[in-house]
Amino acid sequence: MLKVFLAEDEFVIREGIKNNINWGAHGYEFCGEAGDGEVAYSMIRESKPDILITDIRMPFMDGLTLSRLVKAEFPDTEIILLTGYEEFEYAKEAIRIGVASYLSKPISGDNLLSEVDSVAKRIIDKTRERDAARRYQEEMKERVELEKQDLFKNLVTGNSEISHILGVAHKLSIELLAPFYNVVLIKVWSVKHDVSEYSPSVVSVDEKIPEMAGRYGAITFDLNLEGKALLFRGHSAEEMDRNIAECLKELEELFSRYDHIRYFGGVGQRVERINDIPLSFNWASRAYAHIYLTKESAILVGSEEKLGSQLDNVILSEVDPKHIDRKLIKEFLRRGDVSETEFFMREFFNGMGKNAMKSTMLRQYIAMDIYFCVTEFVESELMLTKDNVEELIPAAELMADESSTCEYLYNLINKAISLRNENSISHYREVVREVISYIDEHYAEDDLSLNALAAHVNFSPNHLSAVFRQETGQTFIKYLTDYRMDKAKELLASTSKKSNEIGLLVGYKDPHYFSYLFKKTQGVTTTQYRGGNGQEELG
Repeated sequence: MLKVFLAEDEFVIREGIKNNINWGAHGYEFCGEAGDGEVAYSMIRESKPDILITDIRMPFMDGLTLSRLVKAEFPDTEIILLTGYEEFEYAKEAIRIGVASYLSKPISGDNLLSEVDSVAKRIIDKTRERDAARRYQEEMKERVELEKQDLFKNLVTGNSEISHILGVAHKLSIELLAPFYNVVLIKVWSVKHDVSEYSPSVVSVDEKIPEMAGRYGAITFDLNLEGKALLFRGHSAEEMDRNIAECLKELEELFSRYDHIRYFGGVGQRVERINDIPLSFNWASRAYAHIYLTKESAILVGSEEKLGSQLDNVILSEVDPKHIDRKLIKEFLRRGDVSETEFFMREFFNGMGKNAMKSTMLRQYIAMDIYFCVTEFVESELMLTKDNVEELIPAAELMADESSTCEYLYNLINKAISLRNENSISHYREVVREVISYIDEHYAEDDLSLNALAAHVNFSPNHLSAVFRQETGQTFIKYLTDYRMDKAKELLASTSKKSNEIGLLVGYKDPHYFSYLFKKTQGVTTTQYRGGNGQEELG
């Protein structure tokens, strides 16, 4: 019900407008009145009406001044001006302010109501347009994020032609071309939760990163459980380095406001060509790999010189191999990804000293210790038997050199991660089944969202989005839209309900948006669909 406020200094006219029109019967709430603009303004700020009817000539504050103030603070409020004066200057000023209507007194109740109805229709149409645009943006957001993820993969692997990359970027309205580039990888999570679990504060912080980074010329790419990648671009090396430093300082200030939030980041090296972005990414990944080697929050710069000086306080710099920290290996086995293995292991070896892997005796000792660590993880946390482990992960053989030992250990770790991922599939299937069951029960709720479902199953939204797509082959938004459309088709075929009622029953409050989405997804209107099933659309 739209709210109407009246500002009119003549008592008789004010009472007539208020009492001679049955506002409630016509679908309006008469929410207040005032005899001058100054009093009216303070009341309007409290009641926030949809429609303001005001006289131009009033004491203390005239109607034009009141209209100007209201439009500045509440631009969606529509205004109808009443006046007994017909000077053209008033009309010009009213148009400039954005007043909806300009009516001369005296005016009958029927004529005023007719004008209010016309203004109300414009308000409703604008609201529907905004709602439709908002819904469309929400439904496209997940798909656009997936396309951006694919674009980032192409950028950092170097496997795609520049023309293809620029074409995809143009489609996504991303301006890639610049003289300089650098990659920053960053992740935030709650120490009270597992990194994949839902945390409202982490979700809130995570959503602020793209806007903050964007102010410094960075494009943000979502990497699901691996956090976010920021691709900085600059017109000069100095400008970009300054932007990265200032952006990271601002982000760290944001993270530090939450005692329970931990963060970690890796900064790459500056490059000058799109084709060289993989080099920047590799340095950022090497620095980022230390997320598994420390419990502290930090943002490290990837370079031989800087990593060495930065890591004195976060990893073991020169330790005897007998002091290998198995907890670091196990932490990576629990949370790491195959794409991160080489970077993690390289930094893990560096932490034991640069010459540790050159000694045959030490190298074999390290390899066997990591082997036993991996088998213990697979047995205790993945619940595989010793026979299963020996079959799936063969024991280390004599390693001829440093290179073959590293290759063996990379393969060993990757095999364990693959086993972990396979072990997780059944759990993910249960989660997705629970999500689908929740959709079945709540699809009629207009505010059903990925965030709401993530909170329900205690997953982070990014993790749930990735798992849902992996298990169903569809994005969450597409699945929900298809599900609602199928329910709508069932109701169209089996009931005589009007399409606006059906839209409400399947989760769409706005009948216009429901009709638009039905036509877009099904290729026919609701009337055509119902007619094709032997019924005529009613009303």
